[in-house]
Amino acid sequence: MKKFLAIVLVGAMIASVAMLAGCGNNSNNKSASDTKATESAKATLTMATNAYFAPYEYYEGENIVGIDVEIAKAIADKLGMELKVVDIEFDSIITGVQTGKYDMGMAGMTVTDERKESVDFSDSYATGIQSVIVKEGSEITKVDDILAKDATYKIGVQLSTTGDIYVTDDLGDAAAERVVEYQTGNDAVSALASGKVDAVVIDNEPAKSYVAATSGLKILDTEYVSEDYAICFAKNNTELKDKVNAALKDLIADGTVKTIIDKYITAN
Repeated sequence: MKKFLAIVLVGAMIASVAMLAGCGNNSNNKSASDTKATESAKATLTMATNAYFAPYEYYEGENIVGIDVEIAKAIADKLGMELKVVDIEFDSIITGVQTGKYDMGMAGMTVTDERKESVDFSDSYATGIQSVIVKEGSEITKVDDILAKDATYKIGVQLSTTGDIYVTDDLGDAAAERVVEYQTGNDAVSALASGKVDAVVIDNEPAKSYVAATSGLKILDTEYVSEDYAICFAKNNTELKDKVNAALKDLIADGTVKTIIDKYITAN
C-alpha cells in the first residue's frame, strides 16, 4: 500500500512540474507574441522622394540614402514610427501627397508660392542654391548671359523642379523654345554633355556631384537663386505636419540635422 501511494505521489509531482513548465512556456510565448504584435502595429511614415538628387537622396546599391532620408528617419524615430521611402518621379510627389498615397514628400523640395497652393510645408531644414552648369570654355560665363533678351541658348532643367519654374518664369514667352525639360537631373546633364542643351539649371549640391562625375563640365561662379528646403504634406493633414514640425524643431535644436548635413556636405 505504501509502495502504491509513493508511486501515486511521484506521478502527481511529475504532473505538477509539467504543468508549471507548460505555464512558463506559455508565458514566454505570450511575451514574444506581444512583442511581435507591438512591432507590427508600429505606424508607418511613408516618404515620397525622387532618388536622383545627391546628396539629398540617391541610391547606394539597392538602398536609398542621403540627407533627406536620414533626417526623415530621425523624425520617424522621434514619432515612434517606421520610415518607408518610395522613389517616384519628382513631378508626381505633390500629387501623391495630395491624394494621401504618401504621408509626406521630401526631395530637396523648395517652398514656393505655387506649391503652397497645393500642399502645406514644414519649417525649413536646409538652404539650397540653384546653380548653372555649362561646358568648360562655354560662352556662358554668368547667369545674365542665359537670361539676355537676345540670347538663344537652350537650358536643360528637371521637370517641375524650382530650376524649371525659375527659368521658365524668367524667360517668359521665350521659354517654350529655350527650356528643355527632362525627367531627371542626370538626363539634363547628359544632354548638356552631348551638346543638346547649352546649360543646366539645378540645385548646387547635385550639380557638384554631376560635374565631378562628368568631365568637361563646370559650375558658374554666380548662383541663380537661393532657396529653402522643406517637407510637404496634404493640406488636410495638419496633425502630422504639426508632429513632424515638433520633431524637426528638436532635431535642429540638438544639432542632429546639422550633423547629418555636414556628413554629406563639406563646407567650402
